Amino acid sequence: MNWGWFEGLLRAVNVYSTAFGRIWLSLVFIFRLLVYVVAAEKVWSDDHKDFDCNTRQPGCTNVCYDHFFPVSHIRLWALQLILVTCPSLLVLMHVAYREAKEERLREIQGDNYRRIYPNPGKKRGGLWWTYLLSLLFKACVDLVFLYVFFHLYRNYTLPRVVKCKLQPCPNIVDCFISRPTEKNIFTVFMVVTTCVCVVLNLIEATYLIGKCARGVSASPVLGKAFTSSC
Repeated sequence: MNWGWFEGLLRAVNVYSTAFGRIWLSLVFIFRLLVYVVAAEKVWSDDHKDFDCNTRQPGCTNVCYDHFFPVSHIRLWALQLILVTCPSLLVLMHVAYREAKEERLREIQGDNYRRIYPNPGKKRGGLWWTYLLSLLFKACVDLVFLYVFFHLYRNYTLPRVVKCKLQPCPNIVDCFISRPTEKNIFTVFMVVTTCVCVVLNLIEATYLIGKCARGVSASPVLGKAFTSSC
């Protein structure tokens, strides 16, 4: 998979992010994307090939592998990274919409037109809501995948040997997982970085709401303050 678009998206979103958002972007790019591309994909590349069961019964190994690994770690992480960046794309689209609207007004009314968005990238009004909801969505996506990983692979770890008694296996067979220790290390690392990303998203959301609340309380007109300061 070509992740160049992912890097470009993170660089573009960085312009409109808060300090907490920039830390989150750095964490996603360095500790999740790069680790995924450089190391994790290679560790799981031999996952099915080296899953070995002590039987020669045709189909037994494939059935046991499908039972213990219903979804590959790599594919789950890829889906997680894609979903967790979609809200950032929505923020960019919202900013692009504002800029396009300003450009249309300038073409219609001339250079002395009244600007609707003096700074299209400033998080106020609808863009504030888009940014806040994107943070909550990213946190929810990471939490859902943490639950999925925990449900599929108990305690986020892989055993060295699993016992399988599914058909067409003739009896209870022992199946050996390739490089379980290395895979467990990478899994725990990705789980920890995901938890840190969730915390950063919640901190940033709290910061935005707190900043908005201070602006509202300082203004005599609640609605105007809410629109202008958030």
